[in-house]
Amino acid sequence: MISVMDEAIEVLRREFEAEEGSFLLQLRGDLMWDRAAFTRLERAMRAACERDQAEEKLDRWLAEGFFDVATWVPMWTAHPDFPRPTPGVYYEACMERISDLARWFFRGWHDYSEEHRWPDL
Repeated sequence: MISVMDEAIEVLRREFEAEEGSFLLQLRGDLMWDRAAFTRLERAMRAACERDQAEEKLDRWLAEGFFDVATWVPMWTAHPDFPRPTPGVYYEACMERISDLARWFFRGWHDYSEEHRWPDL
């Protein structure tokens, strides 16, 4: 039986390899922001952060994927001709979420005294 965590890691593997139907492939190839695919990616990233927050060493493929998402997605979608999702507040919240998740993944959540709440986007 596949656990929820195993499922999340598999989602990240498919996303970071830009497989068919992935958010990243649609963003790059089709210039399309798929909200459901973004939510799937964001939730899998959050699960990986929760799983690895106490780890001293991170898997390279995960680190590279988090780095790529945190740097490439904002750069790619910032182009004036990119058809950003609306409303603008949703897009800005997504960019902030990507940044927050990368910070959590690389630095841990030790800077916060209470559990962080992740509102739906």
